[in-house]
Amino acid sequence: MPPTTSGASGLGQVRRRLRHWARRGWRAVAYLWRRSLMFRSVAITVTTTGLAVVVIGTAVMLSISSNVYAQRRDQIEAESARATNVAQGIFDAATAAEDNNQSELETLQNEAQRAILSNTTSPGGTSIAIERSPNQSTPQTLQNRASQYFPDAVITDALRKEVGKDTGRLHLQAVRLDDGGRREPGIAVGSTLQVPSAGQYELYLVYDLSDAQKTLDFVSQTLSIGGVALIVLIALVTSLVVRLVVVPIRGAAETSRKIAAGRLDERIPVRGQDDVATLARSFNGMADAVSRQITQLAELSRVQQRFVSDVSHELRTPLTTIRLAGDVLYDARHAFEPSAGRSAELMHDQIERFELLLSDLLEISRYDAQAVELETEPVVPAALATDIVDEFRPLAERAGVELRLATPGGHTTMQLDARRIRRILRNLVGNAIEHGDAKPVHVVVDSDAKTVAIAVRDHGVGMPAEDTTRVFDRFWRADPSRKRTIGGTGLGLAISLGDAKLHGGRIDVWSRLGEGSAFVLTVPRQGQEPTATSAIRLPELDESYDGPREEPTR
Repeated sequence: MPPTTSGASGLGQVRRRLRHWARRGWRAVAYLWRRSLMFRSVAITVTTTGLAVVVIGTAVMLSISSNVYAQRRDQIEAESARATNVAQGIFDAATAAEDNNQSELETLQNEAQRAILSNTTSPGGTSIAIERSPNQSTPQTLQNRASQYFPDAVITDALRKEVGKDTGRLHLQAVRLDDGGRREPGIAVGSTLQVPSAGQYELYLVYDLSDAQKTLDFVSQTLSIGGVALIVLIALVTSLVVRLVVVPIRGAAETSRKIAAGRLDERIPVRGQDDVATLARSFNGMADAVSRQITQLAELSRVQQRFVSDVSHELRTPLTTIRLAGDVLYDARHAFEPSAGRSAELMHDQIERFELLLSDLLEISRYDAQAVELETEPVVPAALATDIVDEFRPLAERAGVELRLATPGGHTTMQLDARRIRRILRNLVGNAIEHGDAKPVHVVVDSDAKTVAIAVRDHGVGMPAEDTTRVFDRFWRADPSRKRTIGGTGLGLAISLGDAKLHGGRIDVWSRLGEGSAFVLTVPRQGQEPTATSAIRLPELDESYDGPREEPTR
């Protein structure tokens, strides 16, 4: 592989690694931002404080820079004016004449240069240059003279043009001086001198302001260090203050979780008399009240369960006697008058319903007391569903309902409590026939690798979607005014849901007004572990099983 390709590949790997670490860091920060009140509070405080420090520090630095520059400019302007006046005074005091020789003029020039240097006290140093103005016609001239290393390049043409106008005032210009590769600030000052017998000369003074720049750099460094130290100090103080609030909140949250888990004796420790202590006392008082209410409700529930169980058991003895007497009357109803015979039939039906209600109440009391156990046996779900359909077919024919069975799956043997599964299917199929409005009812059995599902779908009156969450409530009816044609106690679906959960399964519901309802019983193939999937999903029920696939009763 060529070296260039290898280098490009290595650079790409470095970039990908940097992006990976950047994403991980961003996810970590986002996680802390969502989960940690302390991190969020400290981050917000540090960010706002940092912005304030930057804004204030920048404003202070600009003000200091402006003041330092203005002060040095005024000082330089005053020194330059004084030096110019002294030099011009030296030339004016000389006995200028037409016959002044070159040596006398050079002596005056040297003396003026020394006077200028003695009147400029710039800490960074001053460079001086005396140059003859262009377009002079005097016979005698002085040579241009400049200090060693005079930065002639910083004297711009614009400055020379302004100085050459001989307005009698100083001209100042900010410049940049080259100091061994570093660019230091400076000021160039230009003025004119009238030399006897030599005409007009231009005086240029260049002041080095590196000392002022060092002062500003020191001030900037001090402000930066102070700002960082202030931000760190504020972060520490904020974290300490927030911790004083967050720690009690975390303690309250932990105590709440323990109380929610059933440890009703957990309480928040109360320390001091501040607001946090007041919150802890209020929370503990609320926890005491809730604990008392839960205890009272639990005791009331136990009393109710015991009452239902005792009443159900006690009613069985007189109900048995009533049933025997009722059967005698029911068997002899043809010998009675029509009204008495009809009364015997009604009494017989209501006694049967009463017996069913007592059985359901006993079953509900067992669920409430958590005293229900499965009695499993080998069961083929498809065969069981076929038996239930055959059992309800005469009733469906009387109601004008066509029962359709499809069993594409569910033919393997499973360990189930057959009595409870039959009870679930009887409730679902019976309700579908009752509410089917003489339209077909589909019963579908299917399976996948994890579950077996049995669906019961009617096309009757249906109910609003919001009522589907209440169909398993005890004694709840979607339409209280609707007459029961098959019977029922109002506890069938509640018991069915309990039977399904006992198998580790569930019952899903779908219903729409005027479109009917669908109930899907799902049980796991292996054990009683709850499952989140189903072999039959409600939205696909009509599409997947549009039309029966009849199977003979096995």
